[in-house]
Amino acid sequence: MNDAPCNTPVNSVSESDINIQELGPDKPSVLEASLSLAISSDQLQIHYQPIVKLLTGKIIGVEALLRWEHPALGCLSPRWFMPMAEKSGFITEIGEWMLRKACQDLRAWLASGTPNIRVAVNLSAKQFWDPLLVTKIRSALSETLIDPGMLSIEVSESTLIQNIASSKSILQQLKGLGLDLTLDDFGTGIFPFHYLEDFPFNRISIDQSLIQHGASNGDDAVVSKNIISLIHARGIQVGAKRVETESQRELMSLQQCDEFQGYVFSRALPSEDILALLHQNDSTIKPVSNAKKSQRTLLLVDDESNILGSLKRLLRRENYQILTANGGREGLELLKQHEVDVIVSDQRMPGMTGVEFFREAKILYPHTVRIVLSGYTELQSVTDAINEGAVYKFITKPWDDDQLRGHIDEAFRHKEVIDENDRLNVEIRAANQKLAIANYRLENALKVKQQQIARDEASLDIVREALQHIPLPVIGLDDTEMTVFVNIAAKNLFHYINLNLGDDAKLVIPELVELTTNTDYREGGKCIANIENTPYEITMRKMGGASLSRGWLLALTKCDVKI
Repeated sequence: MNDAPCNTPVNSVSESDINIQELGPDKPSVLEASLSLAISSDQLQIHYQPIVKLLTGKIIGVEALLRWEHPALGCLSPRWFMPMAEKSGFITEIGEWMLRKACQDLRAWLASGTPNIRVAVNLSAKQFWDPLLVTKIRSALSETLIDPGMLSIEVSESTLIQNIASSKSILQQLKGLGLDLTLDDFGTGIFPFHYLEDFPFNRISIDQSLIQHGASNGDDAVVSKNIISLIHARGIQVGAKRVETESQRELMSLQQCDEFQGYVFSRALPSEDILALLHQNDSTIKPVSNAKKSQRTLLLVDDESNILGSLKRLLRRENYQILTANGGREGLELLKQHEVDVIVSDQRMPGMTGVEFFREAKILYPHTVRIVLSGYTELQSVTDAINEGAVYKFITKPWDDDQLRGHIDEAFRHKEVIDENDRLNVEIRAANQKLAIANYRLENALKVKQQQIARDEASLDIVREALQHIPLPVIGLDDTEMTVFVNIAAKNLFHYINLNLGDDAKLVIPELVELTTNTDYREGGKCIANIENTPYEITMRKMGGASLSRGWLLALTKCDVKI
């Protein structure tokens, strides 16, 4: 239920300016009292944040996020009032209202012609442990006629870890309804990884810290990559929340994350605004593509217009798409709008130096190749920037035309190698992911088959033991007339010939084998045989009617008929 601040605070009160503890000693209690009236007075609202497929850039779902339009304090996000709701017990009532409202909104969207999407609703701990949870969700789905697969229930690690066995049982019941299940904010270390084997999650949302740190820290990027790979190996989809920068989005795409949501695409929006976005469903962000670019794009940044003019004239025959900016801030704006390969920037510029510009560009757009072109050599800052990877090369003014063209061409070739490596890496990881999922499914199928075989063997042992101890003699013959089963009573009856498994029945009990070849006695027919001067009624049953077994089962019953 928690997310970012409201988009348009009411009464011009910015949420960032609100501190409940500073409103006075009576304010928390006043808010708690007014919270009880929030639902009935229509103060609670749901905003929806788009969930986007990384491969295509298209909206495939939305997450329902709670907002409180307080009449005095304006629009409050859950972090201001949810602790109160938890403490006072209102959280369960709020959660039920939110679930039903999300289903109602989804039904309205579908009725208006929007494509099928899923709506994700986060359950609080108290709501998850409610004994009537399954009944309430089933009721909400029934009332709104929503396909259960379009409702995604999100549960946090901290909720599940309270009682693993009970959590598993509840999730199995929810899965039985046909719901989509998500483990939220995975990767904090609270929830042991091996538990995933036993939980029926469709997808896992990785923790925000792995996303934010991974884009700027190599070690964290390795951790998030390994976590995503391990999750995929279990046949589970991976989502990323709170993706705020282009570098974070690119990182998630390169690491084969399936979907994302966050400010880099859109904030959470009211229902009517999300409806318009769903009808359009044209991404404002280009999907990360593996296709080779048709034209090289170069960004020139310098506060001197004559320098920019000279560089454009020098490079006009190189078939580059050339963009120009008069400073670092303008350069960053152009980077938001265009997919740039190489940046050439002056060092000394008002407001932001070239190195400062490159440091920020490296974080936001890590795949750009960055060259400093300057007549001023601030050695320490430039050296530091080169060492930390923010600057690819440093070239001094005045420049040699041929050398500068050569350096820029080399930078583009370097970028193309990076792009090709990334493309190959994505393809390899995608293939490995498919292989891992196929292996996982095969292992599960094999496990199910082994379990079935074990159950069948156990059932066979039970039947065999039961037949061994019934008082009637029972003999099993295969389709070659070899004895494959002889119970204790049969062994006792034929003690004089020592009847054993594997005997050729035609040789040891020819009088019985002859009966199996007589069509008058087949298919459950009965006949009388004399065994040691005692008449026995023999019932024959041909095997294989409901199984793969073959042969005959003979049961002998002592009778009073005289032969």
